[in-house]
Amino acid sequence: MSISRSHAQALALVAPVVAAVRREHLGRPTPCAGWDLRRLLEHLIGQQYGFAAAARGDGERPGVFADRPLPDAPGVAFTALAGFADSAAELVESFEAAETTGRAFALPEIRRGVDFPATHAIGFHLLDTLVHGWDLAVTLDLPFDCPPELARPLLRVAQQVPADPATRAPGRSFAPVLPEAGTAGTAEATEIPDAAGPFEQALRLLGRDPAWRA
Repeated sequence: MSISRSHAQALALVAPVVAAVRREHLGRPTPCAGWDLRRLLEHLIGQQYGFAAAARGDGERPGVFADRPLPDAPGVAFTALAGFADSAAELVESFEAAETTGRAFALPEIRRGVDFPATHAIGFHLLDTLVHGWDLAVTLDLPFDCPPELARPLLRVAQQVPADPATRAPGRSFAPVLPEAGTAGTAEATEIPDAAGPFEQALRLLGRDPAWRA
């Protein structure tokens, strides 16, 4: 399966979780330190629009990756799915075109002055989609069953994320590696017990505790 098709499958896996969000859930804490559910959703949707723009060659435009505030007018039924679905549809189309043509992406949030091959850039966002999908699910006390055909490429991308202190410092995207259940790993740790499945291995490599609950 191509990486853009795997990514589209990941978005489809996350969509029902987003659809389950209600207004009263928005203040719940999430596995992302310091972020409540509202902030996580606004980040998720903003990144989807940003990566779609980058896939079209517009990744350097200021503010393109900014969070997108949720529509939350008083007296109006709340839904987070509309913004997610719109940005996801745009992203699927842009990623498929970029992979087909081999267009490289500028992703200044990851590294300035570097154009990433389309397959690498899509892989980065595959990781973002699945991990944040899990973040949303556990925040809502919902299951998140990542199939092996998505968990395996996720693990390959997670194994490439640097584990040095600068990358895993407070305020960064990922916490230090968790090499064993209930134990925080050192910044240099990159090995996870083989007994864990690929999705759990990926979570631990990215500093997520699979046992986390709101």
